[in-house]
Amino acid sequence: MPLSLFLRAASWKAPQPSRQVSTYVTKMRYLFELKEDDNECRKAQSSGMFYLFHSLAPLLQKSGNRYLAPPFRASELERIMGKFGQDAQKIDHSVLIGCSDQHEAWFALDLSLGNPHSSGSLQKSEMETELQGSFIELRKALFQLNEKDATLISTAQALLRWHDCHQFCGKSGQPTLKNVAGSKRVCPASKMIYYPQMSPVVITLVSDGSRCLLARQSSFPKGMYSALAGFCDMGETLEESVRREVAEEVGLEVESLQYSASQHWSFPNSSLMIACHATVGPGQTEIQVNSQELETAGWFSLEEVATALRRKAPPSHQQDGAIPFWLPPKVAIAHQLIWEWVQKQNSSNLA
Repeated sequence: MPLSLFLRAASWKAPQPSRQVSTYVTKMRYLFELKEDDNECRKAQSSGMFYLFHSLAPLLQKSGNRYLAPPFRASELERIMGKFGQDAQKIDHSVLIGCSDQHEAWFALDLSLGNPHSSGSLQKSEMETELQGSFIELRKALFQLNEKDATLISTAQALLRWHDCHQFCGKSGQPTLKNVAGSKRVCPASKMIYYPQMSPVVITLVSDGSRCLLARQSSFPKGMYSALAGFCDMGETLEESVRREVAEEVGLEVESLQYSASQHWSFPNSSLMIACHATVGPGQTEIQVNSQELETAGWFSLEEVATALRRKAPPSHQQDGAIPFWLPPKVAIAHQLIWEWVQKQNSSNLA
């Protein structure tokens, strides 16, 4: 049977003109101006707020069982850098990551950037004391951030990492220069313009109608299962990527698929996660696990998956010598796919 992509019916309608819509439009126009006009962006830096990083680890403050990402004003940041013998010109290394409704620009700055030898562990710990926080690896802290901070810090880290990895032109080999906002880099020699990029990744929850297929890689935390995922190959459509990944990883052929949503994901590098539901035909359910890609995979019933969804955290105990399986947290789009499948199954059972 030919593969087809069934996009969900478009139930969204453009809202009527209102103050909220106007605010969004003016914000986007303002950010566009800052990206295109270096002078305007420098003015915004002088009154903006800065989120700080060190070696791509964000500065976070503990608040109960969660983390907060504290921003700093330019004047405060200059004082802090001066105290640690760092040139205030380092602010030029910052990148624009957004703005408030009142057009207060938000930037991200890595304090270790361009000065790898003078920012040793001692200075880093002193900075943490002065800033009343800790530079924590984002992968370890992401699930303990609120939604706003998680999105903002993920965007900031991805953009900072991209600039750190694209300091030279791939054609001329010469150093590239970033614009003030950090929305592009230009090679003066070749005139090539480089823009930040994300790698497209398909993440797919496969179902046979009454069960869903979940898998785990050896790198996953113990007991965690998730949907299948893989990078799109050059020249592939979304449909082709889903069909190939499912065939490669579990030896099943997709009969139909439906788009769900998308999400930016920072790890290991910046990716655009494109989430889909896929179904396989009757009698086409024998799994053949690709051991180079997965540790294991299996079919799970509605009851098993619904029970796992109700677990608010990874289980800290074992049952019969084994850790109960658990699912990615709510901030991950895999969780949304699994939740949608459970809701659909429950609706079908009530019909």
